[in-house]
Amino acid sequence: MTSLANLYPAHINELQVRAKNVLARENIDGLVIHSGKELKIFLDDNSYPFKVNPHFKHWLPLVNITNSWLIINGIDKPTLIYYQPVDFWHKVEVLEQSYWNAFFEIKVITNAAEVDSLLPYDKSNYAYIGEHIEVATALGFEQINPEGALNYLHFHRAYKTPYEQQCMRESNAKAVAGHNAAKAAFMSGESEFEIQRAYLRATSHNESETPYGNIVALNENASILHYTALERAKPAAHRSFLIDAGANFHGYASDITRTYAFEQNDFAALITRMDSLMLKAVDGLKPGKSYVDLHIETYQEIAKVLAEFNLITTSVESAVEAGIVSTFFPHGLGHHLGLQVHDVGGFMADERGTHIDAPTQHPFLRTSRTIEVDQVFTIEPGLYFIDSLLADLKNGEHSAMVNWSKVEEYKPFGGIRIEDNIIVHQSHNENMTRDLKLD
Repeated sequence: MTSLANLYPAHINELQVRAKNVLARENIDGLVIHSGKELKIFLDDNSYPFKVNPHFKHWLPLVNITNSWLIINGIDKPTLIYYQPVDFWHKVEVLEQSYWNAFFEIKVITNAAEVDSLLPYDKSNYAYIGEHIEVATALGFEQINPEGALNYLHFHRAYKTPYEQQCMRESNAKAVAGHNAAKAAFMSGESEFEIQRAYLRATSHNESETPYGNIVALNENASILHYTALERAKPAAHRSFLIDAGANFHGYASDITRTYAFEQNDFAALITRMDSLMLKAVDGLKPGKSYVDLHIETYQEIAKVLAEFNLITTSVESAVEAGIVSTFFPHGLGHHLGLQVHDVGGFMADERGTHIDAPTQHPFLRTSRTIEVDQVFTIEPGLYFIDSLLADLKNGEHSAMVNWSKVEEYKPFGGIRIEDNIIVHQSHNENMTRDLKLD
C-alpha cells in the first residue's frame, strides 16, 4: 500500500491548483485560513472540545492546533504560522517533523497576538477563511468567507485525492476495530454505556475525538435516529443493538452503522434482508448517475422488504405511491464523507454553487449531486418502528395499508440501519468497510 508520505505531494499540488484557480476567478490575492480558537463555556474558565476548521486540516494533518494560520496564494509555498505557546498549565502540541513539513514555510509563534506581524500588511485583497468573524475583523480583513470562493472550494472538495482516500481507509480501519469490540460487548450483555467504552478503547479515541456523537442503542432505543443517551443500566433483556459510530484519522472521518439481533429470530432475518438491500444500493453507485435516483430506487426496494415481511397489506407500488414507506424509512440514503461526516458540496451542480434541491417527497436527502469518480459516499438505508411516525400513519388515510399486528411484533427491536463507506472509482466501487471484514 502506498504510504501517506508518497501520496501527500500530489495532494498538496492539487490543493495548490484549486487555490490558484479560485483566486484568479474571484480576483483575490490569497487565502488566510485560520485553524480556530478555543471557545469558552459561558460563565466558565473551561473550554468546549476544540474542532479545527476543515479548510485548515484539508492542507495538513493538524487537528488539535489552535490559533494557527495558513497563508496561500496557489503559487508560492504556503506559509504555516504555528502556535506553540510556553504553557505550564496545559500540554503543548509541539511542532513535530513529519512528511508534510517540507511543503510549508513554517513560522512558530508563542503568543497568539504575534500573528498580526506575520500576516499580509495590506489585507484588503486577502480572504479570511474561518469561524471567528470577530478575530478577522480585529485583524483588518475586509473579505471574510467570500461566498464565491467557498462555493468553489466546497464543490471541488467532493473529489478526494489518493492521499485523502488513504486517510479514509485508515479511518475505516479504526472504526471497524471499534465496531467489532462493540458487537462483542453487546453479545456479552453489556449496557449501552459499557458498549460505548469498549468502542472508544478499541479506536483509541475519547468522546471528543470521534467525528460525531456515537449512536449506541439497545432495543427500542434503536428507533431514535440520533440516539446518544447511553443508558448506564443493562436492559432486562437484550433484543437488538444498533451502533452508528465512526473514527478520525488525520482529520478524515469514517461513518459506519451496524444492527445486530441477540437471537436468531425474525428480526435477525430482517437484518439480513436489509444488508443485501444495502449492498445492492452500493452496486448502484455509478459515475454519471444521480444520487437522488439511487435513493428513490432504494426507497422502492424497502417497499419490497415491507411486503416480504408482511408489514404492509397493499402492493409495493401502492405503498410507494402513498408515501407510507417514509414512515419506516424517513431519512436519506446517505451523504458525502470526508473532512466532515456530512461533507460539503452535496447539493452543488457546479463550482459556482448552483443548488440542486432534494425532491419534495424526499426532503431529508443530504445530497442531490451527480455521482462521479473519486467521490466518497455513505450508503445507509434503514427500516424503523418509530412511535410518532407510526401514530401519524395509523391515524391517517392510509392506515389500512399497514399490518399493525406485525408492526407491534417488531417495535421492541427499534429498527435497522446498515451503513458502509464507499469510494467511487471508474472501474468499480471500493467498499472500504467491507474490505476490512466487518460483517
